[in-house]
Amino acid sequence: MTTLPKPRGELSDAVLARLRDAGQSRPVDVEAESADDAAISLWVLHELSYRGFDDVEDDAERDPDLLRVRFDLEDRLESELRARWPGVPEGRELVGDLHQWIAEHDGPSLARHVQTEATEEQVLDLLRFRSVYHLKEADPTTWVIPRLPVEATAALVELQYDEYGVGDPARLHAELFARGMEASGLRPEYGAYVDEAPVEFLEQNNALSMFGLQRRLRGAALGHLAAFEATSSLPSRRMAQGLQRLGFPAEMVGYYAEHVEADAVHEQTALRDVCGGLLRAEPRLEPDMWFGAWACLDLEDRSAHRLLASWGVAA
Repeated sequence: MTTLPKPRGELSDAVLARLRDAGQSRPVDVEAESADDAAISLWVLHELSYRGFDDVEDDAERDPDLLRVRFDLEDRLESELRARWPGVPEGRELVGDLHQWIAEHDGPSLARHVQTEATEEQVLDLLRFRSVYHLKEADPTTWVIPRLPVEATAALVELQYDEYGVGDPARLHAELFARGMEASGLRPEYGAYVDEAPVEFLEQNNALSMFGLQRRLRGAALGHLAAFEATSSLPSRRMAQGLQRLGFPAEMVGYYAEHVEADAVHEQTALRDVCGGLLRAEPRLEPDMWFGAWACLDLEDRSAHRLLASWGVAA
């Protein structure tokens, strides 16, 4: 559990006030005044369904006024994503063509910058922002497990079992990242750096939670998973090499080294067995899978552009 973050506008201020007052304050009837305001508000409302907050009652998760705000913000985020989405790639079939489609994608690479040029201060920035995701890592996808047909369920549970450390609490990927953070002189607590996270990093987390928490978006959740796993192994290798170049501790290097081999296997499982299993049972969901895969790449591109620009690096 963690404490509530700072507000970033009128909406998040009203949401936080209602949470602190256990639903006794006025209904939340203001609009988000910025993308930052909307993103932090939605992140907070999603977190009520994860680990919650030390200073918030557990039953805030079912506050009808806050649920209305959450659904409105999710609708806004989904609408923005779909407005940017170019649609299903013409003449492509998801299981057979996703890897080639990803290979044709030409977005900026934070991992490549870390591998060859990044300074220690830049890498610490990246680790702080990435921690908002990595300290819960597999959790958003776990919501999807009971919403799938049997073949896809079995494959996803197998993949998630690896993510959760194959039964060893010390091997949970989120725990590995936390130890790497601590060894690198950073705070390892869940949500420790959410106040510093740019809006693009919050939106990455919000899209994952939105896909996982809504049954109707189960196709998008699995498409996102397939694209994420397919773009993880090589970047993880580059991250490990860059961290070694800069002399980061073995615990942080080890987190990324773990993902080089694991995600090379996971990308096949996620696409052929998880996505393939769902498609064989519900072929109508293929467009949503493409949407989720595209959202994964789009949101990563936007985060990379934001961070590289803040460092004065040409994308």
